[in-house]
Amino acid sequence: MAGDIVPIELCLTDGNVVTLWVPRWRDGDDEWQAFLGHGDDLYVFPGVAELVAFVRSGADNDLADHETWPVVSKLAASEFEPDELHRFDVVGVPELVAERPEPLVVSKLQDVFDVVAGLGDACELDAVTSFFERPEIAAVVDHGPSAFQDRAGRDLWNEVGRAVVDDWDAVIDALDGAVSTPDVAAAAVSEAESELVAADENEVEIDDTVEDVDSDDEYEFVDTDEDEDEDDFWVGVGIDPVRIITTEGSLYTLRCYLDDDALFLGSEGTIYVFPSERALARYLADNHDHDLAGLETYDELRVAAIDGSLEVTVSDDNVYVLTGIADDITEGVDAVDPEQLELAVELFTDAADYADDDSTDAALAASTELGWFVAYVLEPDSGRRPPSPPFDAEALAWRELEREFEARLRRF
Repeated sequence: MAGDIVPIELCLTDGNVVTLWVPRWRDGDDEWQAFLGHGDDLYVFPGVAELVAFVRSGADNDLADHETWPVVSKLAASEFEPDELHRFDVVGVPELVAERPEPLVVSKLQDVFDVVAGLGDACELDAVTSFFERPEIAAVVDHGPSAFQDRAGRDLWNEVGRAVVDDWDAVIDALDGAVSTPDVAAAAVSEAESELVAADENEVEIDDTVEDVDSDDEYEFVDTDEDEDEDDFWVGVGIDPVRIITTEGSLYTLRCYLDDDALFLGSEGTIYVFPSERALARYLADNHDHDLAGLETYDELRVAAIDGSLEVTVSDDNVYVLTGIADDITEGVDAVDPEQLELAVELFTDAADYADDDSTDAALAASTELGWFVAYVLEPDSGRRPPSPPFDAEALAWRELEREFEARLRRF
């Protein structure tokens, strides 16, 4: 989908419906969320074909002023199918809060809350707005899984559950009352359905071809031309996609180096991160002000994002796995993966340098317990005296580095 206009699926009282969402619509210094609709009405449709038919009809709506709307109205029908990350089970929230506050559960709840809060603001629904003013609900939206990791977090999770029991039905009722479905031409719906069927059949044919190749015992080959083309593109623009794996899942951003100084997709030391490659590509298609926008090659990158040809491919040396390092440090030097640690140190120091903050370098200095530990793991044959257990102080210092790094991120 072009720009910041995203197809989403909502599970409401009467079943699943689809619509369009603009997570961030910026006009000068103003920024807000928006949804497909008109006036006080939120437009939803029972299927993708009906949504496509409406978009192509040229009917007036609140997203028609968005700069990428002319592109959206000409997209293939299959582009309007919500992906897994943009399917929100609104009526299923009570079942979600009945589970344990595992990171995946809290992340799912955070995603639903984010889109529902946006709907409440866009449609001026008092019941929704008041629900998200509750401090325990704000903790989910603002902090996600990190708010529920200790005993106090478990108590907070119980408060979230009580808030849902008390008020979520009113939230759903407000949303049900705000939605409407405009009439669309039956012929336009049939045309869109035919496109969707053709796209599905083409995908099945491709899958069958792949299965045939995989089952051929005589020949084994990998066609790398497309990957090489994408690698060449990123090398050409001098910017690297980056994947960061945390306890909350994968995050994606961009980074380059100017005179050996790291420059991220972000602004004023804050790094913009996205939950998927597609979400990152959609952001790049829109016109945003950030530190990469001034690069000579950025226009080439944005054009590829707008026309849909951009593929965000992350090379192995730009994948940073942050999970488990602190626990491994607690166990000792033999438990730590040197490559994983080295990459994490690279990411933390790049982010700190980008923010003109020398606290990370100070924390990793050889004179500190953590710095000594890290230096020994990365260069065990340097003649340096091995660090001695216990390593609780080193693990605590590493967790503080993680917190400082995550504080530099802005999630979209």
